[in-house]
Amino acid sequence: MVARFSAILLSVVAISNVTSAQDVHQRAEQARGVYQKKYSAKLVPMLLEVLRFRTVEGNTAARDQQQAWLKTAGEGLALTVRSAGLVTEVELPGPPNAPVLGLVVHGDVQPVDEAEWTFAPFEGVEKNGVVYGRGAADDKGPLVQAMLALAALRDSGAARTYTIRLLVGSDEESANHDITSYLKTHSAPELSLVLDSAFPVVVGEKAWSAFTVTAADPYTVENSARDKIGFAMTRLDAGLTASIVPSQAVAELEWRGPEQGLNSAVNALKKTAVPVDYKLSVERKASKVTVTAHGRAAHSGVNIEGGRNSLVFLGQALSDRLLRSQAADLLLFATESGKDIHGAGLGIAKEDPLWGRYDVNAATIKPAKDNPKALTLTINIRALPELWGKPLREHLEKRLAAFNTAHNEQFTPGGFFEDPPLVFDPNAKLPKRLMAAYSRATGEQTPPAISGGGTYAKRLPNSIAFGMWFPGKPYPGHDVDEQITVQDLHRGVDVLLEALADIGTSEPIREPLKP
Repeated sequence: MVARFSAILLSVVAISNVTSAQDVHQRAEQARGVYQKKYSAKLVPMLLEVLRFRTVEGNTAARDQQQAWLKTAGEGLALTVRSAGLVTEVELPGPPNAPVLGLVVHGDVQPVDEAEWTFAPFEGVEKNGVVYGRGAADDKGPLVQAMLALAALRDSGAARTYTIRLLVGSDEESANHDITSYLKTHSAPELSLVLDSAFPVVVGEKAWSAFTVTAADPYTVENSARDKIGFAMTRLDAGLTASIVPSQAVAELEWRGPEQGLNSAVNALKKTAVPVDYKLSVERKASKVTVTAHGRAAHSGVNIEGGRNSLVFLGQALSDRLLRSQAADLLLFATESGKDIHGAGLGIAKEDPLWGRYDVNAATIKPAKDNPKALTLTINIRALPELWGKPLREHLEKRLAAFNTAHNEQFTPGGFFEDPPLVFDPNAKLPKRLMAAYSRATGEQTPPAISGGGTYAKRLPNSIAFGMWFPGKPYPGHDVDEQITVQDLHRGVDVLLEALADIGTSEPIREPLKP
């Protein structure tokens, strides 16, 4: 899931004051005891409830319903709940004038293709110790874990030095207006833990970029190919969003030429070699043929290796079988760009000993937003600090210009390149404290992580991603049949309580992200 530091950095988990560490662990043990007796049985039922809100982009009714649920559930746990527009605050008050420790999650989710799921994605299902549903791991599981951890910490009687405030955002997976609008009218917490990534702590987040390529007249067969025999593409569609490896890509074709040639062409398509974990269907109706490539969805930032890119496979299956058109060339560019998930197709196949490699997802081909007759390819890139932002945009535009010249095309570049990488010193106070908490709670000494998934840590001052996914397992967020084990849900609460028993009940940390 992540690239990790060398073992030499394990020394950062040491705490110089052994007595203090023992005291902290004892407070955490008391809180865990309360959790087990009073709250652990609530975890799965609450998670199943919140999974049933279809909080995808644009569904304001589901967002409102979920925010109402947060108020009811939070107040049912005797926590303070306040609406703050796109953000909901769920608070465990501290002493008067105490600084605020933020816990930050998002309540919105990525879209789904429900036909691909074994379990209904918005029903919330627990089976054989596993919870299934969109958001189970990303990010509704952490939402429920945090609420119950706050209640358990309060009931343990630990004297808090911070007000602990859970911030639940509502459009992290799309427009990302929630935290920006919140900070216009509310003060940021003095420090925050973003519960939307990996344990033991994330000390680097790659830059999120999207390179778009638009074809203005996709389906007109080029003059040089109009007298040739073959398939003309009449429709091309792939993927759901930029951050999901596309699990389905569809091309609708129309045969231009004698019917006997069509029979041979269709048979050849049906005999296409299909790699393991992919499927290809070919359906014919008269002279029209629909080719559908199936792969496997995955999070393009933290589990791109677990995906199987249907768009790239479709391009490979149709290679040299299409009459020249902008749609055919756009599919070719997608295939070349996405043939290597770490950037060889775009000339950025570099590896950093700390940050690992670039992640490249040829993600979607959809009608252009400002012109439904045009087609836009979106390529999601999780970029290293070495090349991101404007220099990365310029590099990609040069690659496209070379493709345009070679194929006599006029594709238009665009995209988003404003998201920077996020870099922390692993020897800073807060990362060291969090690593120590993880080690005490689990008995494991695990190096800090680098993540390809961007979080709210990029939008809130003095914030860092801390869990709630355990290392060593592929991250299922954005996947088909998104899931998390009940065991890991409870284990995550254990780790969070260890951190809260330390930071939330100790002297406030000054300059937490400095050594």
